[in-house]
Amino acid sequence: MPKSKDRNKAVVNSRVAGKPKSAAGRKNAASLKNAASLKNAGKPQPKRAGKLKTAVNPQDIPAKTSLKNVVLDALADMKALEIKVLDVRGLTDIADFMVIASGTSDRHVRSVAQRVVEKTKQAGFRPHGVEGQQDSEWVLIDLNEMIVHVMLPRVREFYGLEKLWDLTATKRAARA
Repeated sequence: MPKSKDRNKAVVNSRVAGKPKSAAGRKNAASLKNAASLKNAGKPQPKRAGKLKTAVNPQDIPAKTSLKNVVLDALADMKALEIKVLDVRGLTDIADFMVIASGTSDRHVRSVAQRVVEKTKQAGFRPHGVEGQQDSEWVLIDLNEMIVHVMLPRVREFYGLEKLWDLTATKRAARA
């Protein structure tokens, strides 16, 4: 009977190690598992943690947030400077709004742009493209209906996008 002792050792060792070492040990482990399940067949089983199916209350679902709010919240979270929203619907077909913001350093500009991309993705808006993250002096995020520019203050002053795109009604009338 020394072989049965060796089999029992294999079963015990397999329980400790996680899996049986031999074919005999695997058979014994399977039979022990079946015996344990037969023993507990008449007993109530503990409830498993899982998702409960309940009716969804429409008031519990947050209202669909606008892209503009998501972008402005992300910029405010990262403490972007001089945030300006320009309505360019009458000037171009590429976007409805342009948002221009500044960062204090190239690292700050990069992190602000990354946060805008993350937050918009979480809200369900996919960025069409992101440009300029390598140099991080000026990062442009194309969100289809909105274009976000995050720039260093010196770059923002040099290019003067506000002057190009912020045409008030009087200036528009004078140009026409």
